[in-house]
Amino acid sequence: VIEGRCAFTGGVNLADEYINRKVRFGHWKDTAVLLRGSGVWNLTLMFLMMWQFTTTVETDFDRYRPTQAVPNEGYVQPFGDSPLDNLNVSENAYMQIINRATRYVYITTPYLILDNEMIDALTRAAKGGIEVQIIMPHIPDKPYAFYLAKTYYEELIAGGVEIYEYTPGFVHAKVFTSDDDTATVGSINLDYRSLYLHFECGVFIYRNPVVRDIEKDFQETLAKCQKVTMTEVRNRSTFVKIYGQVLRIVAPLM
Repeated sequence: VIEGRCAFTGGVNLADEYINRKVRFGHWKDTAVLLRGSGVWNLTLMFLMMWQFTTTVETDFDRYRPTQAVPNEGYVQPFGDSPLDNLNVSENAYMQIINRATRYVYITTPYLILDNEMIDALTRAAKGGIEVQIIMPHIPDKPYAFYLAKTYYEELIAGGVEIYEYTPGFVHAKVFTSDDDTATVGSINLDYRSLYLHFECGVFIYRNPVVRDIEKDFQETLAKCQKVTMTEVRNRSTFVKIYGQVLRIVAPLM
């Protein structure tokens, strides 16, 4: 957050590998969103609340309240999620997009560790004729998480979900977009840690022109991906299959 006038959130961390100045896992694909106007206050509050929580220093929040108004179209709603309450805000945001979609749901995520509810939502949408596409990395940063993610491929593909891997390297973006009118960009992966154990944040966007930019970015990324087939999934080595299933036992910790 800068001067209360603009704010960024997304997958981009502060390291050379995130801007491809240093190559570790092939080309690093990431996504972030820039906000201006009243929506910045939500992200400012999230930071100040976290600062107060970690430092125990009382902060006068009103000192940081922005006064600049920016005309906007549609709705832009930043949201935060905390493991300290019983509100699964991130999961609910993702579920809402999946459940209300009528034509397509496009997802970009670096990790794929799903509970039964998310699997059911994705496959139910696909079986209902909605185009559900997920972009995953092709070159992993954490091999154990990559092998674990692959254990979900067969069930998802059998349910009609299309899975693609970003062949140039690692995709770190956390994006949902749907039906040309809805999108989220943030820090939230499709895994247990992000959805239940981490402090996370994102921006829910509805009927704003930037949704078209997000969808365009997805299509440009998809053009650099290879589709995962059922044959490929079933032809994985025995070691990879067993290793992945063993990891499923501790999946909620990953």
